[in-house]
Amino acid sequence: MCGIFAYLGPQNNASEIAITGLKKLEYRGYDSWGVAALDREEIAYYKKVGKISAYSTGDHAFNPSHLAIGHSRWATHGGITEANAHPHFNSAKSIAIVHNGIIENYAKIKADLETRGYHFVSETDSETIAHLIDSHLPTHTLEEAIKLTMSELEGRYAILVIKKDEQKIIAARRGSPLIVGIGKQEFYIASDIPAFLEHTNQVNYLDDDQMVVIDHRGPQYFDLRTNSPVEKRLITIDWLASTAEKGKYPHFMIKEIMEQQETIRRAVEQDNDEIQKIASAIENAYGTYLVGCGTAGKVCLAATYLFSRIAQRHVNFAVGSEFSSLQHFIKDRSLMIAVSQSGETADTLEAIRAAKTKGAKTLAIINVKGSTMDRESDFSIHLKAGPEQAVASTKATTSQLAILTLLAYACTGQLAEGKRLLLETQSQITDMLNPRYEDHIRSLADLLAEVESIYIIGKGVNYAMALESAIKLQEISYIHAEGFAAGELKHGPLALITTDTPVIALISNDETRQDILNNCQEVKARGAYVIGVASENNPVFDFWIKVPDAGISQGLVNIIPIQLLAYHLGLLRKNDPDMPRNLAKSVTVK
Repeated sequence: MCGIFAYLGPQNNASEIAITGLKKLEYRGYDSWGVAALDREEIAYYKKVGKISAYSTGDHAFNPSHLAIGHSRWATHGGITEANAHPHFNSAKSIAIVHNGIIENYAKIKADLETRGYHFVSETDSETIAHLIDSHLPTHTLEEAIKLTMSELEGRYAILVIKKDEQKIIAARRGSPLIVGIGKQEFYIASDIPAFLEHTNQVNYLDDDQMVVIDHRGPQYFDLRTNSPVEKRLITIDWLASTAEKGKYPHFMIKEIMEQQETIRRAVEQDNDEIQKIASAIENAYGTYLVGCGTAGKVCLAATYLFSRIAQRHVNFAVGSEFSSLQHFIKDRSLMIAVSQSGETADTLEAIRAAKTKGAKTLAIINVKGSTMDRESDFSIHLKAGPEQAVASTKATTSQLAILTLLAYACTGQLAEGKRLLLETQSQITDMLNPRYEDHIRSLADLLAEVESIYIIGKGVNYAMALESAIKLQEISYIHAEGFAAGELKHGPLALITTDTPVIALISNDETRQDILNNCQEVKARGAYVIGVASENNPVFDFWIKVPDAGISQGLVNIIPIQLLAYHLGLLRKNDPDMPRNLAKSVTVK
């Protein structure tokens, strides 16, 4: 969830390169940050609570350096203070570390180190790593000390280490992502590719229980379990550096909403043979299980309706964090479909691994090529949406929906028809996302900016999108929002409706339409302010958001105006739409 960045190379402004890299990781979510640079054989550092974007080169004077590590912290152990910000050090400040993840046995390690005279200055689990490495150094090399330390740690981690008299960076991982960027005689390490994409698109991925040592000769990789060297394949990332920038837009979120005018097309442009091969795996599976967290989980729920309607096939769904309680149904002929933008979501990764221990096949639908899910799954489909920087997912969401729709059609032998429908939907979305449409949504945001609660109702696939709409509004506006199956209103939620309570109805022009309109009448009779997201207006609507009639893709279309509404509500309420409080883009800890 936190951000990691490191640089080693011929440039002598390593600290500034590290800070710039951290700025490109702000979307991951954080509350404090820091940098350590090897400065004339000493480790100089700077820590700060608050935004990296507020930093300017005059805030702290670093001497020339060719090596630096940086970190943006999202608090888990200990409060939001400079003392708890990374990097952390041994007592002599000759070793500096940064760490993502959670060390589960840190309390035991800390207690043991304290009995041996080690003094702690922070409340974090991370500081134990620096002292533990130090404890092994008198009789071991730095590499050996780190290997010993890693063998003693329990939990998930991505760790960078530097030592004041050694011109090298050592990194190790278990469960949290680390990527090595290979430039021209210079090297980068980061928790996500956009951090160094302007410098290089050539990468190596660290796998679990692996370590890399980088000096002026380049990276050397080792398996921590066998202590043996590892060869790595160089992967070329086909993202343009410009796609990781805001460009003409004030925020990444609005940029990524507008990019849906083309990202759905890219998602649909999959190799037909590969899609058909995966469709055959679904057809032959002894149970198919969809797993995702957060927004990806709502996409998975939507897919259960799509497979039922398009392919007349039952597929199961579980939230990633709940899958361990349901894994007993998995057989060696089962198929798990895991959905994740980053390909690094901790709970979804655990579900994949649980399925694989039972011999099941796994399919990853992910956006990041070479991510852990990509490497560990039997099949992968890439969204090809480009970097998604805003914490709230938008373009990845609709790309995931498009691919799952495509798979449902492929299961019926109608892949060409599925592509035709989705490309037509893409064209309709391109027409919809224009300045006048955004102004219309902004006018609704003006009306809702001060409300305490918003409710969203839907039926079928629109029920899943009602739940996703609630997530978007929660994340960006901080307004209490809940999604409901429209038919469940009489079973409790109607008690929440009072005069002028906003109720958003997501409507498809199909057999569910009249039922939803009836539900709108129910809430209207109790004083609700009814907002209809539909292809046709209706007298029951107090405010109409027009959307194209997209047939089976209606859920995909209906979520887009809610994305826009959440964005503009966030602005009106003076929130940062790219970095919601308390949240991170990639949830790599449990």
